[in-house]
Amino acid sequence: MKETVIVAIGGNSLVKENGLDSIHDQSEAVKEVVVNIVDMVQEGYNVVVTHGNGPQVGFGLRRSEIAHEIAGMSPVPLVNCGADTQGGIGYLIQQALINEFAVRGIHKNVATVITQVEVSSEDPNFKNPTKPVGSFFSKEQAEEMKKEHPEWSFVEDSGRGYRRVVPSPRPIDIVEKDAIKSLIDGGFVVVAAGGGGIAVVKSDDNTYKGVDAVIDKDFATSLLAEQIHAETLIITTGVSRVCINYGKPNQKELSKMTVDETKQYVLENHFPAGSMLPKIEASLSFLENSGTRVIITNPESLKDAINEQAGTHIVK
Repeated sequence: MKETVIVAIGGNSLVKENGLDSIHDQSEAVKEVVVNIVDMVQEGYNVVVTHGNGPQVGFGLRRSEIAHEIAGMSPVPLVNCGADTQGGIGYLIQQALINEFAVRGIHKNVATVITQVEVSSEDPNFKNPTKPVGSFFSKEQAEEMKKEHPEWSFVEDSGRGYRRVVPSPRPIDIVEKDAIKSLIDGGFVVVAAGGGGIAVVKSDDNTYKGVDAVIDKDFATSLLAEQIHAETLIITTGVSRVCINYGKPNQKELSKMTVDETKQYVLENHFPAGSMLPKIEASLSFLENSGTRVIITNPESLKDAINEQAGTHIVK
């Protein structure tokens, strides 16, 4: 049976530079990433692709804000912006994969699954939202928006203005996991859980309701990998390998580390909370539950990394 590999692509990978953030620019960036994913399919792996959506949700919220300010149109809720970006980015990845398969003469089906991810309504993040989203506002603008939306929270961000902050709860279940597994078993390359998934809470009557929250993409990917029984989790980032003592004279790249070594590096505060730490924590969760290996690397090194010639490999 083919090994199932789940690959997480960062939303920032699709916006390479300031000013290069149009849909066309993002489409070109996706095409570059997809080449490496198709290389893995050619080598015989079942592949599932997840992706971030941080910049894209910011763009969507800003468009909604402008439309509200200028034309009085109803603002788009954050949860719907998440769903919109799942469809939009999923379309770009899906089409790029189909086209790359066609160029190489490979017959392979691709499907994007709009994915809901369950979170607990009791998650402490709902009482203490910390994840900044959207644009910067003046204090006066933030106060005005707070009057209109009393449930919203704003914080001053590094002297650049005020931003809305939303909860970032931990995922507890992938609602569409069975559909995703069926597609994999049917030979599809699947794009799923985009942006960490659409955050939903489950009621006592087993119905779901969307909530304005941002789920960490790497935690959602790790959970999906566990629930579909993937053997390998690949998390892409801006560096080819994980480093300890990052940015210091004694910086060291790591090609392989065990779970125990990784935990020790966490205790020694080698991984920043806002960047590498969530990836490491998601990796450890995957390995301690069901996974065999985790690879952290940049998108262009995917083919070499899967063959143990690049990236940082975390093993049991």
